[in-house]
Amino acid sequence: MHRRRFLAAAAVAALAPSLARAVTPDGTFMVDSRVLGGQRRVNIALPPGYAGSKRKYPVLYLLDGGTVQEDFPKITDFVAQMIAAGTLAPMIVVGIEGVDRKHDLTHPATFADDLKLLPQSGGSAAYRRFLVDELQPWVKARYRVNGQKGLIGESLAGLFVVETFLREPQAFDAYLAASPSLWWDDQSLSREASALLAKGKFSGRRLYLSIGDEGTTMQAGVDRVVAALKAKPPKGLLWRYDPMPKEHHSTIYDPSAKAGLPWLFPPR
Repeated sequence: MHRRRFLAAAAVAALAPSLARAVTPDGTFMVDSRVLGGQRRVNIALPPGYAGSKRKYPVLYLLDGGTVQEDFPKITDFVAQMIAAGTLAPMIVVGIEGVDRKHDLTHPATFADDLKLLPQSGGSAAYRRFLVDELQPWVKARYRVNGQKGLIGESLAGLFVVETFLREPQAFDAYLAASPSLWWDDQSLSREASALLAKGKFSGRRLYLSIGDEGTTMQAGVDRVVAALKAKPPKGLLWRYDPMPKEHHSTIYDPSAKAGLPWLFPPR
């Protein structure tokens, strides 16, 4: 999203009430984090029949995963519907409630305009350590998991998904980024994509990438990542790019989740 559009969308989001329905997760917990220096709230949605079986399940880690004005209600609804329809593997959804997403989901910037726009930015490396080193073991110790892990997010959360995929591909098995904000820091992450793809270990990873009608600045970053993937796709990586020009920043997440999740986690 262009910086001016980002500011406008942020202002609307701050004023508008959530359109998501209220939900009661199967579990809500405060998880201690030494990395982040505090606690983070996580919401858990279990697949049908979890309590009465011994089956182990994949885990979908949902950024912006709160129950109020975030995406836990919507994504867990989609997951439940697709599991019931037989198009998605039954899975555990772990929603991580946002605290300061403009800090947690962005890598450090050097571009002056973006530093001015988000002066609190730059916490993505620490947030990734929380997810990988603290939250994943916490989930594994409490739930029957099969070792498959996915990460999903949109906008700034999509930026974090792409950064994690490029910088630490082994952190998760499957990645879904809807309209990632690759405009951030003058598109510095997309400019590194070719080099990061060349040196990372991507075997067995899956990436689903989408974008709506976002404008040239945001599109350019996605185009650069896609071009790098096409030019020299890493061995063993499966990836899919779904441009959705009829969708906008406010509508892209729903069709992306509905198309991407079954591709990333097909029923077995």
